[in-house]
Amino acid sequence: MNKNLIIVFTRNPELGKVKTRLAKTIGDASALNIYSFLLEHTEKTIRNIDSDKAVYYSVAIHNQDIWDNTIYQKHLQEGEDLGIRMLHAFQNGFAKGYEKVIIVGSDLFDLKEKYIEEAFQKLDKRDVIIGPAEDGGYYLLGMKTLHEEVFKDKKWGTSSVFKDTTKDLHKFKIHQLEKLNDIDTFEDMENNSTLKKLILTDD
Repeated sequence: MNKNLIIVFTRNPELGKVKTRLAKTIGDASALNIYSFLLEHTEKTIRNIDSDKAVYYSVAIHNQDIWDNTIYQKHLQEGEDLGIRMLHAFQNGFAKGYEKVIIVGSDLFDLKEKYIEEAFQKLDKRDVIIGPAEDGGYYLLGMKTLHEEVFKDKKWGTSSVFKDTTKDLHKFKIHQLEKLNDIDTFEDMENNSTLKKLILTDD
């Protein structure tokens, strides 16, 4: 077993259930198209990183999808909010004996292998690695000991998440990665020609 674990949270890609804020501008079908593209980008980015990998599904585990069963452990997210769901995933990873556990978002056009590799490397000397997102959240969180407080009492999906999380960790050695833009609204992608090409137009 590898001592490193990457966790990805994914929503099951269903029409009308993903990227709902983006869908208000471009419609459900285009939002699903873009989310599916971002999922595939995430999978390609992490596939060859030297670590074990786990996918946590929002609704149901799929065995025939882009996440190869021979590469990815598959689980269902558990808990009433995002924080508790992430907490359970980290608890599960540490309980299995992993020494470094990283969770990464699945809606980042700018995600690259180098950010995840940097996170694993910096965990040698730091307690927590965090990748801030442009919207005030974070796209990556890594630790080698479970810090439960970071998953509790947060207003998930708001601009205060990164700030409140780092406040919880002020006693620990933190390393911040480069800030990236995750794709939640049309404004997040309006300068991205690759994603704009995925907007479906009526015939």
